[in-house]
Amino acid sequence: MKTSDKLSLTAIGIAVAAAAIIFVFAWEVPDAHAQEAAMPAVGQSSLTVTVARLQPSTFPIRVSANGNIMAWQEASIGTEANGLRLTEVKVNVGDTVRRGQPLATFAADTVEAEVAQSRAAVAEADAVLGEAAANAQRARLLQETGALSAQQIQQYLNAERTARARLDAARAVERTQQLRLIQTRVSAPDDGVISARAATVGAVVPAGQELFRLIRGGRLEWRAEVAAADLVRLKPGQKVRITPTGGDAIEGRSRMLAPVIDIQTRNGLVYVDLPTSDTARAGMFARGEFEIGTSEVMTLPQSAVQLREGFSYVMRVGPDSRVIQTKVTPGRRSGTRVEIVTGLDTEDRIVVTGAAFLGDGDFVRVSDAPKAAPAVGSPSTPQRLTLAGSEGAR
Repeated sequence: MKTSDKLSLTAIGIAVAAAAIIFVFAWEVPDAHAQEAAMPAVGQSSLTVTVARLQPSTFPIRVSANGNIMAWQEASIGTEANGLRLTEVKVNVGDTVRRGQPLATFAADTVEAEVAQSRAAVAEADAVLGEAAANAQRARLLQETGALSAQQIQQYLNAERTARARLDAARAVERTQQLRLIQTRVSAPDDGVISARAATVGAVVPAGQELFRLIRGGRLEWRAEVAAADLVRLKPGQKVRITPTGGDAIEGRSRMLAPVIDIQTRNGLVYVDLPTSDTARAGMFARGEFEIGTSEVMTLPQSAVQLREGFSYVMRVGPDSRVIQTKVTPGRRSGTRVEIVTGLDTEDRIVVTGAAFLGDGDFVRVSDAPKAAPAVGSPSTPQRLTLAGSEGAR
């Protein structure tokens, strides 16, 4: 091969190699620029949240207890009439009644006939007494004259006393029959609410059988079972916050403490008066808390505490402006604040709003919000925090 041909081939090879290098660089440089564009710039923000520090708060000291809601007092309403047929029942379970209000009526035909018979017996005995009294009076007048023997006079006097006794007996029978007539009408012994009914129209019931059960005054009480160790911290008149199952919380006051402790459970009963409520029912289970005092604790807003995998965490802003997921031990809750027992210092800045959208290590930029005058008795206003993303790009 000639020298000129070799040179030509060499030049062509160099040109092809140069074209290949240019082609490779043309593809690599845009990829690098794309990767740089895809990487987030340090200090960018994506979300605006608020932060706060631990603040002292006054929390009530409470003693928790469980128990049942029961009637304050129940009245058993029965019948004193024996062997009469029930003809009318005027109330049902849940009805509110007043003292003396008729609840049921028995058939009174037989009793009314007996009352009429007893009245006739009284009239007859009264007439007999009148005659005997007149004879006795004449005998007394003739006693000094000797017209009548002493035996006859004594007979007249005894007849008067016997007639008077028979009249008293007849009147007693009449009163008994009138009482039986009154007993054919069953009335409410007190104001209250009918809680049970056993009366059935047409039934012939014996004397003493219960027909109704009445919650006196409609009053309910919560019988709280309190451990013996906590019972000594309670006293009558304390406020109690009670939450019935499936109902809204209501406030009551302790009325009395049981004088004995159950030897099986080692718990004592505390009787708590309840106000009238649409949610509380006799026989309902309820939980409650007795307020026995107050204490100073360090708290955060409840929105700052997140529950993850069964533990409580907060998002703490570190000195390098990165979020640190910190495990804490929460304590009591009151209103919108929660006690923090362990895990934080008073100088730590904690994310309050937006903590659920943050992850451990997220870069943030903190900016202080304008300070506002805090409300009386409340912690100072939280700071504003801006988190890495769209705001830094603007």
